[in-house]
Amino acid sequence: MPLQVLITGLTGFTGRYIAMALQARGHTTIDAEAVSPGFDLTVPESIATAFANGAPDAVIHLAGISFVGHGDPADFYRVNTIGTTNLLAAASRAAKPLAKLILASSANVYGDAKQSPLTELVPATPVNHYACSKLAMEFLAQQWFGRLPIVITRPFNYTGRGQSINFLVPKIVDHFRRRAPEIELGNRDIARDFSDVRDVAAAYAALLDAPADNEIVNICSGQSYSLQWILDRCAAITGHSIRVTENPAFMRPDELKTLAGSPAKLDALTGNTQRRDFGDTLAWMLDSRED
Repeated sequence: MPLQVLITGLTGFTGRYIAMALQARGHTTIDAEAVSPGFDLTVPESIATAFANGAPDAVIHLAGISFVGHGDPADFYRVNTIGTTNLLAAASRAAKPLAKLILASSANVYGDAKQSPLTELVPATPVNHYACSKLAMEFLAQQWFGRLPIVITRPFNYTGRGQSINFLVPKIVDHFRRRAPEIELGNRDIARDFSDVRDVAAAYAALLDAPADNEIVNICSGQSYSLQWILDRCAAITGHSIRVTENPAFMRPDELKTLAGSPAKLDALTGNTQRRDFGDTLAWMLDSRED
């Protein structure tokens, strides 16, 4: 059934791709900022206006502070934690009952968990304010389980065209696209779970349509790629070699060498198995002329 889906953070990196994935399935997307000018998660009246003017059937909540290096730690809690509880309160008072409310958390909540692959049953051990704000949001959202049809997602690393070069893979891609002679990185041997943003968007769309609520779900590929593998693949695609300087400030002595998430629960809920080869994702990013 086609739904009217209110998206917070629609104009952000992830939101644009999720909007396209939903529209491809016949849904209508509503930009929270368009129906509530100056939309602000920290202002309950602003959220109430978005619900009143948008009259959504479902909500996908992406808005928040996602850059771990953001300056003021308190902002993480004001926006990611309290802002989300403001959204939940507004959703509970909305005139139209929601078919689904998807909240974006983060795989950062797993922190330094020393096992791989990571399932949703692994205890959360966050190690920074961003991750702590997301885990606090999860705990508060679970108080609404049974009252609202909530799915909490824990996306692992993902990338694609349009992502800020503050993030690692776009930083590497940008250096190769500019044919820079040198790049500063941390430990090149560590391997992490990376996905294509288009696959992540497809997972959100599939979860929206799936008969699932009161769930916490990983969004991941289940495959790990080292920074060295990414560097080698970019070099093979561009024909450009780059000198790597290892910056100790980017390295942690106790880092787990290989880490991947388990997509088993996601696949069981949705049957969604669309996962692009990550080398193809890098080629797509390197070929882009504009973000």
